[in-house]
Amino acid sequence: MYKILALDLDGTLTNSKKEITPHTLDVLIQAQQKGLRLVLASGRPLPGINSIAEQLRLKEYGGFIMAFNGGLIIDCTTGEPIFQKQLDPSVYRHLYEIGNSEDFRLFSYLNDCIACEDIENEHVQYVARINKMGLKKLDSFTDEINFPEFKCLITGDEEKLAALEQKLNRYYEGKMSIYRSEPFLLEILPLGIDKAKQLKFLLNHLGVKREELMVCGDGYNDISMIEFAGLGVAMSNAQTIVKEAADYITMSNDEDGVAEAVKKFVGL
Repeated sequence: MYKILALDLDGTLTNSKKEITPHTLDVLIQAQQKGLRLVLASGRPLPGINSIAEQLRLKEYGGFIMAFNGGLIIDCTTGEPIFQKQLDPSVYRHLYEIGNSEDFRLFSYLNDCIACEDIENEHVQYVARINKMGLKKLDSFTDEINFPEFKCLITGDEEKLAALEQKLNRYYEGKMSIYRSEPFLLEILPLGIDKAKQLKFLLNHLGVKREELMVCGDGYNDISMIEFAGLGVAMSNAQTIVKEAADYITMSNDEDGVAEAVKKFVGL
């Protein structure tokens, strides 16, 4: 019997229009009425998750938000954080020197906006759009972003970004967590921030066993929680490496794959 269902958002819970379909919404409401508790486990910032949490009525049913890949965990019943960890601003200058060049763009958050020196960048605009956040053009990243952040991001060409990921992981080994959430999006987070580790924290907080955890995901940053869960589900639209880590492959995010998996394993 699964007690907790952790859901990635983009490419998993939401379809290509970044929406929850009426069918998936109905299935998840029914599942919560049977006692299943939902965790929205996303790399998105909190403003990009709140509206989905409201749709799913997480406050009513005792759900949780794991924003920034788990750097911030919110108990939706109280609206209060039960965990938070942020980056040390001392790393920003080095990240800027490496991650803001002809090949890459470094960005983060400022006053509920996506903040970047180049707000015309298509991937920066994409992140703002899916989170329904505004764009803030910075004159100087290092002058204006000088406070603890939950994460910074670097975007660029897939192959070049993969090489940068390896370079940064060598340089910051034991100091920060660095991985891609999309082929074109590299996330820099405080050390140890990872969906699986934060789910483990939450399960311990709730007194729930990992065997009672079911997760659904599609991206690189979902692999750890898919491998950690009692039941790890990958979407059919997931990256190949994500499917290989899963116990079950459901239909795509445009075919109500989350609803299909919940009906199969929760027993609606």
